[in-house]
Amino acid sequence: QVQLVESGGGLVQTGGSLRLSCAASRSIFGIDTMGWYRQVPGKQRELVATITSGGSTNYVDSVKGRFTISRDNAKKMVYLQMNSLKPEDTAVYYCNAQLFAISYWGQGTQVTVSS
Repeated sequence: QVQLVESGGGLVQTGGSLRLSCAASRSIFGIDTMGWYRQVPGKQRELVATITSGGSTNYVDSVKGRFTISRDNAKKMVYLQMNSLKPEDTAVYYCNAQLFAISYWGQGTQVTVSS
């Protein structure tokens, strides 16, 4: 299993940037897919971005060109660089790891974008 801890959330103005970090409790070399999801109250959690062990990335359309996901296997870290933030990006952001068909989640970090 793996524990995930997110950090880097906060309050930012429209157009600003934040970098979210996700620290894993174990090596992520063997974890094929890691990702970031987000959730607002009353709505389902949605995929934001994923990255495979080979470096292939996938983004939801609404963040393409603004967000970048990356991973540092040696440091056991996954990052989400968020630029040109919009009020609709406001949500709790969760780190996710898919390991042996089990989905692991962090506790989430709040991102609030003011207009």
